[in-house]
Amino acid sequence: MKRVSGQILRQVVRQGVWDRLDMLDELASNADNGSLLSVARSELPRLTFGWGAVLAAHAPDPRGRCRECSKRWRPGSAPRGVWRAAHEHLVCGETVPQAGLRCIPSLSEQTYRADI
Repeated sequence: MKRVSGQILRQVVRQGVWDRLDMLDELASNADNGSLLSVARSELPRLTFGWGAVLAAHAPDPRGRCRECSKRWRPGSAPRGVWRAAHEHLVCGETVPQAGLRCIPSLSEQTYRADI
């Protein structure tokens, strides 16, 4: 019973996040300028805080391993996928790629939603 309720909770959390991202994407694409400014003022601080929390959780330990992803028997070196995704979407955007770092086009929603 506990395992099933944990799976349901994870599903609800994931769906809630995807729904929120869909709503923000819709607003960014279709809202008038006044609404867009209002949403930006309320959502940008939440998004930057959220990204900071995720990245802090995946910060490398003194040995360069991701504290969140590493297991005793299977260490994962940083940067992990979350750091690569952050760089791709927050730093690269429309800028010229830095040496050794490849910026790729955004993945489709289908790709992002594969785990739901």
